[in-house]
Amino acid sequence: MTTQAKMMSTTASQQGSLSEPWTRLTHRERLPGWYAYNPRTMRPSPLSSDTCMKILSWNVNGLQSVVGSGFSALELARRENFDILCLQETHLEMLEKDVEQFKSLIEDYDNSYWSCSVSRLGYSGTAVISRVKPISVQYGLGIPAHDQEGRLITLEFDGFYLVNAYVPNSGRGLRRLNYRVNNWDPCFSSYIKKLERSKPAIVAGDLNCARQSIDIHNPPAKTQSAGFTVEERESFERNFSSKGLIDTFRKQHPKAVAYTFWGENQRITNKGWRLDYFLASESIADKVHDSYILPDVSFSDHSPIGLVLKL
Repeated sequence: MTTQAKMMSTTASQQGSLSEPWTRLTHRERLPGWYAYNPRTMRPSPLSSDTCMKILSWNVNGLQSVVGSGFSALELARRENFDILCLQETHLEMLEKDVEQFKSLIEDYDNSYWSCSVSRLGYSGTAVISRVKPISVQYGLGIPAHDQEGRLITLEFDGFYLVNAYVPNSGRGLRRLNYRVNNWDPCFSSYIKKLERSKPAIVAGDLNCARQSIDIHNPPAKTQSAGFTVEERESFERNFSSKGLIDTFRKQHPKAVAYTFWGENQRITNKGWRLDYFLASESIADKVHDSYILPDVSFSDHSPIGLVLKL
């Protein structure tokens, strides 16, 4: 390669990293073999729509705000052709004026299910919008102490349960750390195991934990931060990974550095966290064709993640 060609190649690479900052490998403690995830080049060939189910999950950090900033759910549906959209942090109140306006958010997706916080209005909240009608729907864990913040919706389909979850953040000063790792996580784990007695489960959502060092930009600086404490990571392994739930993205991309959340002004430098997951029961994990991230969708501080499941 000539010097001029090398310069042109370098310039093109730099321009690409500016327009697609998630392709920059910025991890502070990267190991040999690690690489930056690029969905444009690293996703498998698509399956025909009649042979798979496509699920998207997204922490929108306020549905009113996202829609008000110009986001079009219909455009995303047309682009991605998903069957089901799971949302977290909707920040809606369970009132006619609040939820009703979003029930027809996407044309031809006629089934929508909403769970809102009743202990603190306009806080937390989850929703599922689907063009496939589920067999049944359940809200919460079935434990009143954990079901006041609208954090869980479970949909039953023919071959599996889909659990849309927004796991509690340990909060500033780690004030909810004890509740999260000693109460919520074990109860959530037991709930999933109970579902698995009849069908495999797929857990989608913001699980509020970067489970490994590869999943966060600067591990040493964040060990006392909510989402990366030793306690949270050990709880994730103890309650989910060791119980047979497969991290589908990490299974597909063992050495990919990829994030789903960025703090203020951090997306452009790709200094992020991977907090959002699709976890799958071992018995259904091999049916996952693709587990991916859509970092170019930037209306929230999280990006959507996707799962393509072979039928």
